[in-house]
Amino acid sequence: MLEQYYVKPGTVDRVHDSWIAEAVEKYVEWLAARGYRRFSVLSRVPILVRFGEFASDAGATNWDQLPAQVEPFVAEWVVQRAPARATAVRRKEIAKEIRGPIEQMLRLVVAGYVGSGRPHKPENPFQMDAPRFFEYLREEKGLRDSTVWQYRHHLRRFAAYLERNGLDVAHISPAVLGAFVAECGHRVDWSGLRNCCGELRVLLRYLHREGVLPKDLSGVVEPPQAFRLSGIPRSISWEDVQRVLECVDRRTPLGKRDYAILLLLVTYGLRGHEVATLTLDDIDWRNERLRIPERKAGHSTAYPLSSVVGEAMIDYLQHGRPQTKYRRVFLRSMAPVVPIASAAVCACAGRYLRKAGVQVPRPGSHTLRHTCVQRLVEGEFSLKTIGDYVGHRSPSSTQIYSRVAIEALRRVAMGNGEEVL
Repeated sequence: MLEQYYVKPGTVDRVHDSWIAEAVEKYVEWLAARGYRRFSVLSRVPILVRFGEFASDAGATNWDQLPAQVEPFVAEWVVQRAPARATAVRRKEIAKEIRGPIEQMLRLVVAGYVGSGRPHKPENPFQMDAPRFFEYLREEKGLRDSTVWQYRHHLRRFAAYLERNGLDVAHISPAVLGAFVAECGHRVDWSGLRNCCGELRVLLRYLHREGVLPKDLSGVVEPPQAFRLSGIPRSISWEDVQRVLECVDRRTPLGKRDYAILLLLVTYGLRGHEVATLTLDDIDWRNERLRIPERKAGHSTAYPLSSVVGEAMIDYLQHGRPQTKYRRVFLRSMAPVVPIASAAVCACAGRYLRKAGVQVPRPGSHTLRHTCVQRLVEGEFSLKTIGDYVGHRSPSSTQIYSRVAIEALRRVAMGNGEEVL
């Protein structure tokens, strides 16, 4: 594998002479499999070889002894090679740059090695009291993995609150729940607090069902009050959409990918996770169809493939998408080359909305989804048709767009409204 990166055989021989050469070779294969560029490999291998020499001088004779040498090696590297006028922040950055490749290699060759990365968070924060809670969510409630992830996120916050205050599940009371909800209200927005309260209620009902709590305290947790149809969809004008699309530099692989993502969002009103999970098999080029499986409503939708969207996707697939084994359409543009997640789709839309100077609350993928629906409302399609087009689970989800049906509302105001109603 090293021969693919180094021209001179002597350089390869010097790497192979190292007593950790097998570990270095395995790490280079790992980098190549994840799409790291040649420059990244060439900059990391010398660090690893030097680390092997340092560890050997310190008395290390096997790979299991390498983790103890990481921090001393990093400290010596910073002292010897950091610029004399480097600030403390810059020295910390240099240490991180040197420590990263070493720890990545050790995770491959030393069993159980974790390193200094982010602390591992438990999959189930209530493993001791509710070990099968997440199986209950999947098997009995039929929730998807993305929804289960949201449960895990908010319940970790609740578990951390209990631990911070020296409490356990047996001490959960209305006062504790009220204090936790009040604290969350200062840290998350309205929708986040609503979701947190709903997921906490499910946990409390489950704990009571399993006999962990003597009383069902789910009724104590009251979600924030809101009135149906009280808000207005955060859509933008079609002129703003054109400005957003013009901000994309389609000469780069990243620009080709982002342009295709934005077109999918605004043309079909797709959700972020629907774009992220789109696969090559979902595109029927022969019949010019785009299939969106497993939508939120539990069904799939087939759209005619727009020529503009099709051309953008062909441009990305032919000239921007990395060569990989994955069947997902959209991949990271930088190593490691893996499929993007829904958060990346939302961040992509928000980045170009801000770049275009479009002022909108909470810019993201749903902004373009709302814009697609607004376009359909202006075309005087029925709410039932619009709901089916964008994959709404309930007709009530589409009713909010009646508030922005300007022409229909104008006819109601100017006449008796019987034709509209």
